[in-house]
Amino acid sequence: MTESESATESGTRAGSGTGITADLVRDLLREQHPDLAGLPLREVAGGWGNQMWRLGDELAVRMQRMDRTPGPQLKERRWLPVLAPRLPLPVPTPVRSGEPSARFPKHWTVMTWVPGEPLDHGVISRGAHAADTLASFLRALHVEAPVEAPVGTDRGAHPRDCADGFEDFFRAVAPDDLAADVRAVWDDAVAAPAWRGPPVWVHGDLHPANVVVADGTLSGVVDFGDVFAGDPAWDLAAAWVLLPAGTAARFFDAYARADEAAVRRARGLAAMKSLFLMLMGRNGDQGLPGGKPHWGPLGRAALDRVLAG
Repeated sequence: MTESESATESGTRAGSGTGITADLVRDLLREQHPDLAGLPLREVAGGWGNQMWRLGDELAVRMQRMDRTPGPQLKERRWLPVLAPRLPLPVPTPVRSGEPSARFPKHWTVMTWVPGEPLDHGVISRGAHAADTLASFLRALHVEAPVEAPVGTDRGAHPRDCADGFEDFFRAVAPDDLAADVRAVWDDAVAAPAWRGPPVWVHGDLHPANVVVADGTLSGVVDFGDVFAGDPAWDLAAAWVLLPAGTAARFFDAYARADEAAVRRARGLAAMKSLFLMLMGRNGDQGLPGGKPHWGPLGRAALDRVLAG
């Protein structure tokens, strides 16, 4: 699902994920992985495409919910075991597969639990440490991907190919007093040269709900359902979307692989992602199913960081 679809269709599709209860999850475990069925089980708040259930202390059950296809979960099953061993932060790793059945006609996966608090409910107080940590993580992730790696669909393109999504967000929530500045950042990204290197592994969806924090810094990265081979600028946007004000320069110095064009593309994509967060926040304020009221201030703070340069 594109970011635009998830923001605009939240009201029409919210009911498709109802009916996933603790009893259902427990029954599925008894049927397919009975050795895990006795572990404590509790729902984890949040999530969009998938619903998460904590299973014991070290595992989680990821249930397909809003995702239209099992593609994101199947990608995680295939590629996270390849990526996880060389990444310097904990990431969820699949340990058991749950297949569609009469009880639940969708895919589900038992994965390792990544300790920490999601950043959309936490805070980074050690900005320099977080900048260095994120740079180290992305340096390890952004290596040339094999030819069989998945290719980005809605994510991964040059900003010029994402104009429709940007315009939707811009018209919906761009503050009037900042509109000209936001437009200038986006136009600069559109004008930037394209990525000329080999396709590298890209997380593709780094926003505050998809990283976790502990002790004031980044401690893990989750939700690799959009992982693809492509332009690293999609992840470099996290310098503004995730990190505190004043730390983007330190991040890029530590990352040390981004040329001017990559920074320009990343900054424009960060503006688009910030507007997306603001739109999801507005949807929450209006009571639309799937909206997240607390994302609005996060998006506005990120946009301010983008415009600060």
